[in-house]
Amino acid sequence: MMAQPKIMNDTGMQAAELKDYTFASESVAEGHPDKVCDRVSDAIVDLMMSADPEARVGCETLACTDTLVIAGEFRAPASVTEDKIVDVARNAVKEIGYEQEGFNWKTLNIEYKMVGQSADIAVGVDALGSKDEGAGDQGIMFGYATRETEELMPAPILYSHKILRLMSEDRHNGTLKDLLGPDAKSQISLEYRDGKPVRATSIVVSTQHKDGLSQSDVREIVRPYVDKVLPAGFMCPEDEFYVNPTGRFVIGGPVGDCGLTGRKIIVDTYGGAAPHGGGAFSGKDPTKVDRSAAYAARYLAKNIVSAGFAERCTIQLSYAIGVSKPLSIYVNTHGTGQVDEQELVKAINKTMDLSPRGIRTHLKLNRAIYKKTSSYGHFGRVPEADGSFSWEKTDLVEALKKAL
Repeated sequence: MMAQPKIMNDTGMQAAELKDYTFASESVAEGHPDKVCDRVSDAIVDLMMSADPEARVGCETLACTDTLVIAGEFRAPASVTEDKIVDVARNAVKEIGYEQEGFNWKTLNIEYKMVGQSADIAVGVDALGSKDEGAGDQGIMFGYATRETEELMPAPILYSHKILRLMSEDRHNGTLKDLLGPDAKSQISLEYRDGKPVRATSIVVSTQHKDGLSQSDVREIVRPYVDKVLPAGFMCPEDEFYVNPTGRFVIGGPVGDCGLTGRKIIVDTYGGAAPHGGGAFSGKDPTKVDRSAAYAARYLAKNIVSAGFAERCTIQLSYAIGVSKPLSIYVNTHGTGQVDEQELVKAINKTMDLSPRGIRTHLKLNRAIYKKTSSYGHFGRVPEADGSFSWEKTDLVEALKKAL
């Protein structure tokens, strides 16, 4: 079951969880203006991490019409020059596939505004003498897992991502190259009965397309991808299947709308089916707990569910800048737990070091693995040989069982 909506009574107290309801989540493709910015920012993180696994970077990208603005702070070897950063940004746009009039990787105007990391931040993060390395900032981070899908993700966001990923793969391999552009969005509303998804009530897919294609043409191009992703019998009624509802989507990407790093944090996580601490992931090295602790929280929640301790689990971690240990650990199994939540907290403390360095060491995060996380979700992915998506592994199950 997924994180179900709550209803409140007139005193503000939480009433019983809903069992029958409709819930929607959206995804956006790598060519969406905000995702272009996430991709560029994470490509820069990878550049820094390749030069030095202990590099520091907080990078923001803005995209508008024919221009990228790259701003932020970093600390990396002298070999990471402005020219290299600009080249990496340009190549990230090329990889997405933007060669359209107005936004073309070859002619893109790139403004560079990166500066050295603040000494006040560095002194709080770096380990000095007997002082443990502290968190890069204060904040709260959430992780979530549910048996609703094999990937232990909420179904609406998982299906929304998969539709766009399949379309993107075929655009890159040439199948759709002359038909669709890089910019796209999807949204799926699922009906739940007794807390379980049973069918889609509506589906929306909006995709940039080549001039000359009609709305009905695009509809038939998109349909096979929806059919492939949804379980049998889940397809919505035909009159609730919306493809390019405005009728035309030729102008796309930053030419049509401004983009900014970190504006799709719900798309990046659980589609609204679980809480979010508010911090974006992209553009940040793993000393930033906005990123690394959110990965750790997902890893712990997924392993708790995989171990059979609960059908679904939410975990919150909190940190303060310069302090190495988490200030709090919260576990909620939403009434599905086989083990008391406080016992799970104790087991977590026994099995994983949740200091910033402990997280990075356990999940091996000091690598150039972040560009591929910038679209189609940071969670529900398959761990890869290069170490990316290590937080999706379920290798903590036995240790948790022993700790209990």
